This record gives sequence, structure tokens and C-alpha cells, in this order.
Amino acid sequence: MSGTLGPSREAQGPRARAAGAAVPSLPDAVPGLSDDDVAQLVRIRHFERTLLRMFEAGALSGTTHTCIGQEYVPVALAPLLDGDFVVSNHRGHGHYLAHVGDVAGLLAEIMGREGGVCAGVGGSQHLYRPGFLSTGVQGEGLALATGVALRHRRAGTGRIAAVYVGDGTWGEGAVYEALNMAALWRLPVLVVVEDNGIAQSTPTGAHLSGTIAGRARAFGVEYAEIATHDIPAVRAAAGPVIARVRDGGGPAVVRFLTRRLGPHSKGDDTRPAEEVAALWEGDWQAGLEARLGPRFREIDERVRAEVDRIAAEVAARPPSRWADVADAGAVQ
Repeated sequence: MSGTLGPSREAQGPRARAAGAAVPSLPDAVPGLSDDDVAQLVRIRHFERTLLRMFEAGALSGTTHTCIGQEYVPVALAPLLDGDFVVSNHRGHGHYLAHVGDVAGLLAEIMGREGGVCAGVGGSQHLYRPGFLSTGVQGEGLALATGVALRHRRAGTGRIAAVYVGDGTWGEGAVYEALNMAALWRLPVLVVVEDNGIAQSTPTGAHLSGTIAGRARAFGVEYAEIATHDIPAVRAAAGPVIARVRDGGGPAVVRFLTRRLGPHSKGDDTRPAEEVAALWEGDWQAGLEARLGPRFREIDERVRAEVDRIAAEVAARPPSRWADVADAGAVQ
């Protein structure tokens, strides 16, 4: 089976894909969108912006990859994957905050402060706690998710393994080895593709031959495409796909046509300024604020203050000690 919600971007050229073709804006009414959904959206955005400011101020070292523009994807999927195992990637802060929460733990991990998720050992890209794992190794996530799904299928837990990948990851051989195994054994694997039209600095059309849909179908894997940032609409489209994966229908690939508004990492954006400005014009925040008005602004101000307070508190903590890292045990 396959399906599309919104216009397809498969046939467009590299420049159109790099600019992130038009993503439909929210409808005038937003039924099914809760205050918690809005708070989660702006919480992730304020967290990512806080990180970029910290890097500019020299308060952080290393690098980081923000998900500004893509926040709605994990926020929409989190309730549908409650209790499942989530495998994230290098651009995974939004995934962690939507599926796990724990703003302070994530920031402390990135800053190397006491109370970090992995005591400061994992940093921005490599996180683990029961039910959640992220890795900065491209393609590795799908192989890991396949193994986790096999474990849960054998144990009869009813849980699935959801893995987030980008469009650039489809150039990795591990993706196809994992898809082959998942399809052959009909494992409960959900592949969430955040296709933002650019792999670091290369437009997708310049590095990907054929289509992601065609590659999924070559393995007999269900494929669906979602081209809206309206959270209730995303849930309505993704829900049945996830239910089929959970009920033994085998793996599925759900491709989101989204946009990366920030740099690849903390400051390396090679796109022309006008291209990035065009992307911002279709961002979810402006449309949501226009429709929700004071409700949006109240939530946004409250969450901004919350993130600022947590950032100040975490920055005042002592450095993390690696000796505090405990054995994580078996995958849960």
C-alpha cells in the first residue's frame, strides 16, 4: 500500500527540493491540536535556539545539529508511538524532547554538566535511556531498529521500533540490508524519513537516484508520504500505517516533506540567503500564531521562560563525572 497526503516532491529538480517545495499551511481551524502540542512545538524550538546562542557565546564546544523547522514531525508522532522504541539520529534533539521530555537532562548532557542523560559521555548525538537511542552514524539507526524490532516480535511485546532518518541516509548500504531483513521477516519497523531536501550541503536531487518510494517498494515495504505540517492531519495519515506495522503487517516507510530552517550544524549553512528566507515563509510557527493569536503567544512566552530558567540552572551545575555512568543493561 502507499499513500500521499499533500503534493509529491519526487519529480522536482534539485533546486526546488533544496528550497523545500511548498508545504501546505494549517487550515483556518485546528481541531485536535492541544495546548500541550503547541507547548511541545515551541519548547523544541526554544531549546534549539538556546543551543545556537550558547555556541555563539562560547558556552558550548563541539558541534550540534538543530531541527528548527522539523519540530512538528516528532510532536505529531509521539502519541502514536507511546511505549514503543525510538531510534534517533544526529539531528535528534526534537525527537528526544517529543518522545522522552527531560529538557534539563538533555541540556546537561550537551553541556557536560551533572545530571546529563548519559553523564556527558554521549553529548548531542549519542543518547540512551530505556525506549530511546540516538546515533550520529548515518544508516546505523535502521540496522539497530531492525534488531530491536526482532527482539520485540519474538518477545510478543506488541511494541514497534521507529527509526528517524534523513533523505541523505538513503545513500548508506546499511539501510538496504536492514530493509531487506525487516521486510523478509515482516518485522515491526517504522522508518520515518525527514526529507528536508538537502543532505548537509547537497540538494537531494543531486545525490539520490530514483525515488525513496521506489526504493521502499523494491523490498515490498509499504510507503506513505506526508506533505503537511498540520499535526492532526499528520496523525490521521500516519496512524493507520503505524497500526498495520504493529499488527504484523511488516515494516513501513513514512516520508515527510519537511524543511530545515537552520544550518546543517551550528553555523555551516551554504544555501543562498533568499533560499532560506523562502523556507521561513512556509514555517509552521507563523501560520499557527496567526490562527491561535493570544493563545499561542501565552504558551510561547511561558515555554520560553521555562527553557531560559532550565538553561540557567543547568549552566550553574558542576561538570559531569564519567564515573557516574552506570551499566544501561539490555535494550528495553
